[in-house]
Amino acid sequence: MTVLHPAPRFASSEGVLDALSAALGAMLVEAKEEHGEIVLSVARDRIEDALRLLRDAHQYQQLMDIAGVDYPQRAERFEVCYCLLSVTRNHRIIVKVRTDEATPVPTVTTLWPNAGWLEREVYDMYGVLFAGNPDLRRILTDYGFQGHPFRKDFPLTGYVELRYSEEDKRVVYEPVQLAQDLRTFDFMSPWEGADYVLPGDEKAVPPSPAPAPVATAPAPAAAPKVDVPKTTEKPADTGAGEPANAEAAKKVAKAKAAPKKTAKAEPAAPEPTEARPARKPRAAKTADTAAATEAKPRRTRAKKTDGGEA
Repeated sequence: MTVLHPAPRFASSEGVLDALSAALGAMLVEAKEEHGEIVLSVARDRIEDALRLLRDAHQYQQLMDIAGVDYPQRAERFEVCYCLLSVTRNHRIIVKVRTDEATPVPTVTTLWPNAGWLEREVYDMYGVLFAGNPDLRRILTDYGFQGHPFRKDFPLTGYVELRYSEEDKRVVYEPVQLAQDLRTFDFMSPWEGADYVLPGDEKAVPPSPAPAPVATAPAPAAAPKVDVPKTTEKPADTGAGEPANAEAAKKVAKAKAAPKKTAKAEPAAPEPTEARPARKPRAAKTADTAAATEAKPRRTRAKKTDGGEA
């Protein structure tokens, strides 16, 4: 197989249903597209030819899975679903066949080797037979298991149970003995509660009903309080009296009295001081510094040679 170009990220199913239906022809029983997938129902005895055509001519190279479905109300109660993948086109399809408990389905191990394990799983869980499978044995259940777990008529608890016997010092199989019956569920809402009395609730004493409320006349509303200003219309209302008023008058008269004069002279302001004479200029003690600021000639040193001074 040569891949000419990479597979697209998203593959469209437009036109695929019509093309595959025309290619299968008489082998096709029903073709439809639902839930975004193409489903093809093929005649049971032509399943190998149909899958070979899809693999070789339409590039559905890989068998991804084989699944079983049980419809007990149908005459052919089982459906075997083959899930195919096209690597080059990035597209998937589902091919289905119908059968019953006794009619085998042709094996497809001649097309894909991994179909041997997948067919064994469908046989173990549903009891579907595959004609031509070289190793049709149970793959998930235990040795000596009776029945098929995914059938609707198989009990959830099974028929036998496994335990270790201390008397026989080995593992033994015995018929299932449940310690208690399975509970029945009514799927009631936990917020609404049950419509029946739960076990144990019959012992509870129902509370006495609350007395009905009695209507009473509303109490009259009290008049709002108004702040009354406080006045002092008479001396007794001030909390003092004539003695307190006389003492207060004395303090006021004392504060307004003129200062007393004494024989001792009060200190006067100091006389202003005379002006200080001007300071004489300082005599010059330094010589002329003009020569000190002039640039001095730079001394050069004689270079030495190998024979001594130059």
